[in-house]
Amino acid sequence: MTAPHPSDAAAEARRWVPILARYRDPSDRRSLIEIAVTLGPFVMLWALGWWALSVSPWLAVGIAILNGAFLVRIFVIQHDCGHGSLFRKKVLGDWVGRALGVLTVTPYDVWRRIHAIHHGAAGNLDRRGPGEVYTMTAAEYRAQSPLGRLRYRLYRHPVVLFGLGPAWVFLFENRLPLGLMRAGPRYWVSAMGTNLAVALALGLIVAFGGLEPVLFLFLPTTLFAATVGVWLFYVQHQFEETLYDHEPHWDLHQVALHGSSHYDLPAPLHWLTANIGLHHVHHLNSRIPFYHLPAVVRDHPGLDGAQRLTLLESLRCVRLKLWDEDRRRLVTLKDALTMRPA
Repeated sequence: MTAPHPSDAAAEARRWVPILARYRDPSDRRSLIEIAVTLGPFVMLWALGWWALSVSPWLAVGIAILNGAFLVRIFVIQHDCGHGSLFRKKVLGDWVGRALGVLTVTPYDVWRRIHAIHHGAAGNLDRRGPGEVYTMTAAEYRAQSPLGRLRYRLYRHPVVLFGLGPAWVFLFENRLPLGLMRAGPRYWVSAMGTNLAVALALGLIVAFGGLEPVLFLFLPTTLFAATVGVWLFYVQHQFEETLYDHEPHWDLHQVALHGSSHYDLPAPLHWLTANIGLHHVHHLNSRIPFYHLPAVVRDHPGLDGAQRLTLLESLRCVRLKLWDEDRRRLVTLKDALTMRPA
């Protein structure tokens, strides 16, 4: 099958803009219900985990990890607040997002700005930067020194990307407005305000329960959610037939549609991840509330089948680390060194 000409693909992607605009209007009532049915179990599991500490700390850890799934959903709801898609009044969404940022240990205003950069430059090889998993081209990797290749291999190793990396980002990197250090006081207020609120919450936890709730509840919940969150972000853009281009050929809507995956998860996981797996639709129109995304793919089968990635298929994406500009797909490190340029 012949691939469409880039200009045709861009035009096809832009065709969806007015269609998807019909799904943008949020329901404040529905949004509040979604927050309630997420925070309710989250608080109850925290309480159950606290009680479990009197039985076994490892039982508490198991409950905390389960609660991490609800923290993932809280983060995606915070993410929708950042896009202004959850409430009719933006100011309400912003303050809800800031409050949820204390639970996710993520300064809302800092994250929102960095994430906006991601949406405005995803797949642009000339604007790779904050808010994304850095991806070299195969040619760039071949031109690296042995030390440069080693650094990139370490950065893209699963232990770093999905283990050390999430812990570093959420526990340490989020404490400062990195990437926005000179962008004005707003981002410092966001970071320091979140730090203060998190410190006060942890101080109260220690005052009433000692260090055990922090070690066996807070940390496992946060680290599990961070790892799942990074994994979701990874597979949403790091799959074989994703799309990258240099500035002259890069098109925002084309990359949104073809450079983002449709992560086809089982229904319970779709619920726990607040439908963020329908990422190609989200990038085409980030103002659509997460609870309207399933209706989009139900009403438009053409979007339902685009970039579909099953849970099993997503595991294979870990091996793909470089963008091959000749073959226009992600390839492995080995492929980049052994395959001749097309």
